Amino acid sequence: MTEPLRLGIAGLGTVGAGVVRIVQTHAAMLEARGGRPVTISAVCARSRNRDRGVDLSGYDWEDDPVALARREDVDVLIELMGGEDGPAKACVEAALETGKHVVTANKAMLAHHGQAMAEQAEAAGRALKFEAAVAGGIPIVKALGEGLAANGIERLMGVMNGTCNYILTEMEATEAPYETVLEDAQRLGYAEADPTFDVGGIDAAHKLALLAAIAYGTRVDFPGVQTEGIDRISLTDIHQARDMGFRIKLLGVAKMTPLGLEQRMTPCLVPAGSSIGLLAGVTNAVVVEGDFVGQTVFQGPGAGQGPTASAVMADVLDISRGQVGTTFGVPATRLAAAPRASDAGAAAYYLRMSLQDAPGTLAKVTAALGEEGVSIRQMRQYDHEGGAAPVIFVTHPAERASLDGALGRLGAMEECIDAPMALRVEIL
Repeated sequence: MTEPLRLGIAGLGTVGAGVVRIVQTHAAMLEARGGRPVTISAVCARSRNRDRGVDLSGYDWEDDPVALARREDVDVLIELMGGEDGPAKACVEAALETGKHVVTANKAMLAHHGQAMAEQAEAAGRALKFEAAVAGGIPIVKALGEGLAANGIERLMGVMNGTCNYILTEMEATEAPYETVLEDAQRLGYAEADPTFDVGGIDAAHKLALLAAIAYGTRVDFPGVQTEGIDRISLTDIHQARDMGFRIKLLGVAKMTPLGLEQRMTPCLVPAGSSIGLLAGVTNAVVVEGDFVGQTVFQGPGAGQGPTASAVMADVLDISRGQVGTTFGVPATRLAAAPRASDAGAAAYYLRMSLQDAPGTLAKVTAALGEEGVSIRQMRQYDHEGGAAPVIFVTHPAERASLDGALGRLGAMEECIDAPMALRVEIL
């Protein structure tokens, strides 16, 4: 009989319990598809007494995840605790030191330490896999590293955070302001009590940095991701985007330009009828444009017990079949740091600002834009009460440096009451 592949699971939250459930439910199918039995030797979590909805009585319990990682009866450590450092990092390093394979859903840890961990795993001939770390149940890591491996990737983009997509689509659907919808998202469990990682774009930027490394054969460069959250998006912005045939999405974009690797995770206007524009709720989508295959679209649940546990077990089955591979599609020692490029191409921008209602104000604003090389395609001014006049501009394509120069001048003008809001118009 073929020896079983023995798992040690560090972290028994929603996803960890889902992994246990899959192993218990589909034992025969996993053996048939992986070529050997898949079993669980031991588990580890902060509390032994919590009801997780699955039977854990048949597994050894470790209080220390590092001890779990070092057990002789564990072949694969599944790390599902989260956190870029601390116990998660320590147990992964311990597993690799003792010749274990590692499967993780920890995008923050890999965004910060993925290069060193990949080198350590590959030097030992072990797998470090992370399908579950990006876009939940969507098999985008495997698609980039395997299915699209013969293509030069021209552009990679996507909606990679379900919390942000839920908030933006609910604002449009219910006419409720950002703060109200965020509270609803927290009540429904889509957003944490401290939602900064989600609504600030950080969670999604971690994911983009990992995908860009695979797509372009470069070292993970999370600090190089231009990151902006959705907390400044107002109902006015939602309405104006809709009136012009667009929707606002927190959109990740990565592409290699003559100046270097451009990575940004920012709110953008996208065509309402596009695959990204039609995306609703907590669903994720990733669009990959290859030089031979053209445009491919991957869409599905970006989080949740079933989808994420499914992605974890897909990695486990690869290991069961002996498919170790490389972490980022290219041997880690051959990955090079790419020069950083920020908004390398010209684009149209949506600008919202609140101006003093006084003679000559608009003339000063348009002059500041024009002197920085930013021309106006469209302008709207709205009825208002009091001294603040809301004004919307849409520009012709402009270089980001020119736009930043104009925004700096506008922000310094006494006629500009609030800092201007600028959103890129992304053509899909």
